[in-house]
Formats: sequence, C-alpha cells, structure tokens
Amino acid sequence: MPVLRNIGTLVTCAASGGQGDVHPISRGALVWTGPVIRWVGPERELPREWGDQETWDAGGRLVIPGLVDCHTHLAFGGWRAEEFEQRIRGKSYLDIARAGGGIARTVGLTRAMSEDALVDRAAAFARSMLALGVTTIEAKSGYGLSLESELMLLGVYRRLSQQIPQRIAPTFLGAHTVPEEFKSRRGAYLELLVRELIPRVAREGLAHFCDAFVEEGAFSREEARTVLLAGLAHGLRPKLHADQLSDGGGAELAAELGAVSADHLECVSQRGIQALGSAGVVAVSLPLATLYLQHAPMPARHLIEAGVPLAVATDFNPGSAPSWHLPLAMLLACTLQRMTPAEVLKGATHYAARALALEQRVGSLEDGKAADFAVIDAESVDQWLYYFRPNACVMTVVSGEAAWKSG
Repeated sequence: MPVLRNIGTLVTCAASGGQGDVHPISRGALVWTGPVIRWVGPERELPREWGDQETWDAGGRLVIPGLVDCHTHLAFGGWRAEEFEQRIRGKSYLDIARAGGGIARTVGLTRAMSEDALVDRAAAFARSMLALGVTTIEAKSGYGLSLESELMLLGVYRRLSQQIPQRIAPTFLGAHTVPEEFKSRRGAYLELLVRELIPRVAREGLAHFCDAFVEEGAFSREEARTVLLAGLAHGLRPKLHADQLSDGGGAELAAELGAVSADHLECVSQRGIQALGSAGVVAVSLPLATLYLQHAPMPARHLIEAGVPLAVATDFNPGSAPSWHLPLAMLLACTLQRMTPAEVLKGATHYAARALALEQRVGSLEDGKAADFAVIDAESVDQWLYYFRPNACVMTVVSGEAAWKSG
C-alpha cells in the first residue's frame, strides 16, 4: 500500500462544481492498494494506519489525475505531409479531399499495412503519450472502410490493449467517409455498415462506441442518424464528429440521440449549443485540428456558459491533427479558446472520462477510483500550462504501477 507524499499541489478534478473546479489540495498525499485509490487528502491528515507504508516522494511537484485523450485515430498508415503545404498555400480540407487526398489517401496507405505493423506503430505512439501523463486513450477505426480492414483496425486495438499499460476505449468509425469503391453506391455502403459491420463489431465486442462524421463530403445528418441508430440497437453508444467545417446540425443530432459526446463543434450554432446543454452531451474540443486547418476555434466560452461539459483531446490523425501531444492541445485550448488552465485540466481528465463513459473509474483522484496519476514538474496548473516545455511530466502511474519515469 504505497503512499505518495511531499506533493506541492494535488488536484483531484472531482465531478462536483463547474468546468474550472479542480479541487486543489496543498501539501497533499495519496494512498492506493493495488490498482485502486484508498485515500486522498492533506498529508497532515493522513490516517495513522497508513503512516508506516511504503513512501513515494513527489518532490514538492504538482500531481494530477492521469490524462484522458478522448478522441484519437491511433492506428493508420503513412502520413500526409504534402497536405500541410497545400493548406498553407490556400487549399481547403474539402479541396484536398476532392483531389484524392484526405481520408481517402490514408485509407489506401492503411489497407496496405499488415496488422502486426499497425500494432507496432500504434504502440509506439501510445508509449510517447504515456510519457506525457496520458493513461486512457480513445482509439477510432475509420481508415479501413471495408469489412476486412475495419475489423482489422479494431483487432489492432484489442491486441494493443494487451501490450500497453494504458486503457484503450475503441470506437467504430466506419462512417468516416464513403470509400472510393462505393462513391457511386452510397446506399450500398450504408447497408454494409448497418447490416454487416455494426452487428459483427458488436457481436465480437470490438468497440464501445459508434461514431459518424457529419459533414459535406462525408455523411449527411440523415445518413448519420441511420448508422448511429443501428449502433444503438446493437449496444454501441453514439459519438459524432459534428459541425467542424460547417453547421450541419450535428450537435442537434447528438442531443437527439443522447450521444456520449459531440466532437469538434467549431461551427456549432446557438441552437446546437442549447441542445447539447439540455441533453447533457459532452462537447469535445480538438484545438490541434483548429490550428492545423487554420479555422476559427470552437466557441468554448459560449458552450461553458450554456452548461455544456467540455472535454479537450488531440484528434491525433495523419491529416488535420498530426500530433499526439495532449498538453500542447491543452495549451491551445487556453490560448485559442480562452479557457483557463483549470477548465482545460478538468476537460482533459473528468470530462474526457465522461466522454468515454468511464468517469466512474478514471479521470479524477478519489477513493475507489483507479490509481492513475501523473507527477508534473510545476508548482501549479497555471504554471504548467503557461510554461510550455516538450514534457513536464516526470512520472506516470497506471493502475498503481509506475508505468513511466523520466530519465
């Protein structure tokens, strides 16, 4: 039963309070048994029964819950660096997609890779994320877009979850875009999703969620509704890529279906914001995509003021957000979206866990929750996100085990 002592500030990020309430404890202590937290509080109040247990020293640093990256496309083939220059020169996301780039380009590169190679590549990404304090990762399919390739990608995540210390929350994103071989037969591809892929994914327990990209060039609101209702019928909770490039009513659809999250929302309408707030859907901010696509950011302040819980994630993918650096995404949420560091931290912990329906297990440091935490070389949350470095994390603990240490 280890005891983490000499903590400068411990932030629990408990559910109570609002977006910016992270519940800091000065000179805190943390006790856990095996994978589960047993006690959290000021060190001076540490119960005597745990006073002589094994001691871990935080060195007076900041301790936070393990970070939760609740939106990634972790397994994919290749990169799309050529699109980076094209966007700088003025081409839009849709221009590039119409010319054969974008998602379709990555689908071809991903289909050309073996399952073993995809596992190895995704594991390397996950290890880099672990070093930043990330202990839970959502991972989407969506770069296969065929029966065999989508099942392979979800199989990659199943294998990956057995090889890395972090938790993997798999999401089926067959409705990412219509693959080239179905461009003239959209209805046939929707039938493949609804009649074959979704039932099989659910039957084999390969995913927790069903996602759809509602956007011009991807899927209409009605098409997404068909896919997500089929997922619901098979026990897969809905998530949406919503209102990223235009207001397509994705937020309203997420509210209508009781989705666990609506992600992107750069172009969300006021009506969509109110619908999300009334339905209690988590909005997921992806500011790395905003940066790379040079778009106006999500209206975070309007969402928060409307009572919408707001998570922050990376959207790690090879096109619009080619970085797994969640602390960088958190900094951008502060600077681009006018969120405070405390609001962002709660967004990358408790609300991100809620966007994965995992808030009863992870995302906060409380008695009975998983002993997932990170030790950050900073004196406060403000100092950490203000003074940006390649990595301020010095130790990441997953399920009570030190999974990564600096040096």
